Parts: sequence; C-alpha cells; structure tokens
Amino acid sequence: MNINTEGQGMKLLEILECSPPLTREPLDAEQAAGVARAFKALGDPVRLRILSVVASRAGGEVCVCDITDAFELSQPTISHHLKVLKEVGLLTSERRASWVHYRLVPGTLGELSALLALPASGPASGPAGGSAPSLPAAAAAVPR
Repeated sequence: MNINTEGQGMKLLEILECSPPLTREPLDAEQAAGVARAFKALGDPVRLRILSVVASRAGGEVCVCDITDAFELSQPTISHHLKVLKEVGLLTSERRASWVHYRLVPGTLGELSALLALPASGPASGPAGGSAPSLPAAAAAVPR
C-alpha cells in the first residue's frame, strides 16, 4: 500500500495538535499561517465540494475517476484542486494500478473545527455576555 502524505500536511497536523482553541489563547504567527492555509484551501467552492464528495462516500474513499465525473471541469483542474487539498493535509491518496484513490486525513477536519469551537460561556461569548451571532446571521451581515 502506497499512502502519500505531503510534508505540508503533516506540518499542519502538528500545528493543529498544538494549537489551543482561539478562545483559550492567541495563536502564534506559525500556527496562524498553517491554519490559514487550510482555511484558504477550504475557501474555494470546488475544493469544498471535492472534500464533501470524499467525506460523504461510503467507506470514506473515492477514486479520482469518480471525483472527475462529479464536476464539469477538466482533469488537470481537478488534479490541481486535489493537490492543494493534499498539501494542506486534508486529503491523502493511494495509487492502485492506474487509478488514485483519495480519502480524508483522519482528524484534520475535527481539529480545525475544535480550533473554532466556542465555549458555552466565557470571555469570547460576545458583548455583555451575549452569544456570538450564528454563522448564517454573521454571513448575512458581510457586505458582498
């Protein structure tokens, strides 16, 4: 079995493991840069959809041929997006004969989620002890 994990991805996992939730203490510059690379990769709609295709597949693994078929994009464009997701440590791959199969790196999405988790109460709960706005309300408030 030939599992390919990129050096950048392993560095992201190390950063996530040592990064406290944002509400506990500030990230240092290296932690912030590593986490920002992952969120930048997730900020592209195609890459987010690719991640969703992989995550939602029974068995958690998808052949590149199935990923390519799910989009109206060229194979080189899909390959580029897969490369970005691998570089930031969100996906890993394994070559089997002429096809490459992709799967999520265990725990990476959970670690990103935990980094953003807000406690039920605490210093970052919003003005005057109120709760922070929900994501849809916050997104609606952003000018487009």
